Amino acid sequence: MNFIDTIRGSLLEDFYPKGWNFEKIDACCSNPPETILERQAFWNDDFKPIECGNINDFNMMMGHEIAREIKTTGEEGRQLAIILPVGPMGMYRWAVYFLKEWNISASHVHGFNMDEWSDGDGNTLEPDDPGAFQNAMGEAFYGPLGELTVPLKQRHFATRENLPIYAEEIASLKKEGAKLVTVFGIGRMCHIAFWEPQFAGEFDSLEEWKKQTHRIGALLHPLTIEQNAITSFKSRTTLVPCRANTIGPGLFLQSDKIIGGCDGTLGRGMQWQGMSLWMTLRYGPDMWIPSTFMPTLPGKLFFLKELAGPLEAECN
Repeated sequence: MNFIDTIRGSLLEDFYPKGWNFEKIDACCSNPPETILERQAFWNDDFKPIECGNINDFNMMMGHEIAREIKTTGEEGRQLAIILPVGPMGMYRWAVYFLKEWNISASHVHGFNMDEWSDGDGNTLEPDDPGAFQNAMGEAFYGPLGELTVPLKQRHFATRENLPIYAEEIASLKKEGAKLVTVFGIGRMCHIAFWEPQFAGEFDSLEEWKKQTHRIGALLHPLTIEQNAITSFKSRTTLVPCRANTIGPGLFLQSDKIIGGCDGTLGRGMQWQGMSLWMTLRYGPDMWIPSTFMPTLPGKLFFLKELAGPLEAECN
């Protein structure tokens, strides 16, 4: 007796995205943990998942990867357009550490935050609000870099006014030779940024879906709300906005390189991100599961070894 056996007629029958094939999802999650690094036909030749033994290694390795991109592009005399998330967050402390240790300026960096909480009209929190992603980026990355930091005019946040011109700004930078790197985590619903899986139902074709650069006041999936209640608001659902401004596949699929991270463990051997990780690596590209496109791009996906499973019942 399981989810698939009992969903018919339940309160969850129409809850999940209609494009999800749960038999296929279950098959993805049934793979032995030791096979998670096995290359798949749909992966980019330059895509590589990286297993991390613990959260300290994970934070350091992701931070190093970000800092190395800043260092390398600077040495090449090249601009760097980097799409940044608020989560995972521990990586930023290490990115700052390496850049300061190497004395590398980020003056050539153009930071584009991928999303931000908003209301139905796309209005966002004040920049200094404790829950604002802009505030989080200032405290974790831009501020600690000190004199090496990204210039103010090159920091972009997903406000109602600024998000719609991301595509034009990034296109202009790329035309001048800039490298585009997307840093990301994978949501419980396999979103990238807040580009949710149910959005796929609005488009007649994959090609149309791929063209979407952003969305203002996007309606978030209920499980995205609960994920954030658990991971960012200490379980207090009432603090989590139900909408957000977000980039879309029309931007993140342009990436010259990706730097991804999955650190979604909880405690007592429990976790929330293992299924999302296996779906990303095994399901194959599908617009109903946005994260499945990330392995088609060059780059790295860092993940905690624990997330590989085995994903099975355990009473603790």
